[in-house]
Amino acid sequence: MKNLVVCLTILLLPLGAYAGDESSAEAEVRAAAADFNDAYATNDLDRYFSYYAKDAVVYWYGERQDLGAYYKEWKELIESGGGVEKNELSREIFQVVPGGKAVIASYFVHNVTKLADGEVSEAGYYESEVWAKKDGEWKVVNLHYSEL
Repeated sequence: MKNLVVCLTILLLPLGAYAGDESSAEAEVRAAAADFNDAYATNDLDRYFSYYAKDAVVYWYGERQDLGAYYKEWKELIESGGGVEKNELSREIFQVVPGGKAVIASYFVHNVTKLADGEVSEAGYYESEVWAKKDGEWKVVNLHYSEL
């Protein structure tokens, strides 16, 4: 019996290590995603864009987008007096890939943005992000959102 307990302990020990990696990954990405979304909501471009991997793939409005063009467009919007006024998340789900190597974050977003001409745009979105650790930091490697 003692040998059986020892064998089971040895066999199950690595699973505990994976669980630790996964819960740590989830906690780290939850914190990073909260800051990422706060930066977006407060129009802090440098902080917001620092979360994207250099090779990130982003998709919205029915096509892949260029991050450099997105940064330029958003900067011009802010300089013209526009920008995000509200970016409220709900129904957040974080799914950790086994081993804690990546985390998928998804949520519904209620967004209000003031446009350059002063018009206010209000919309709902469903957003999903894939986060991966690159050079010791969690980065968005893929982001997709669709308007509801």
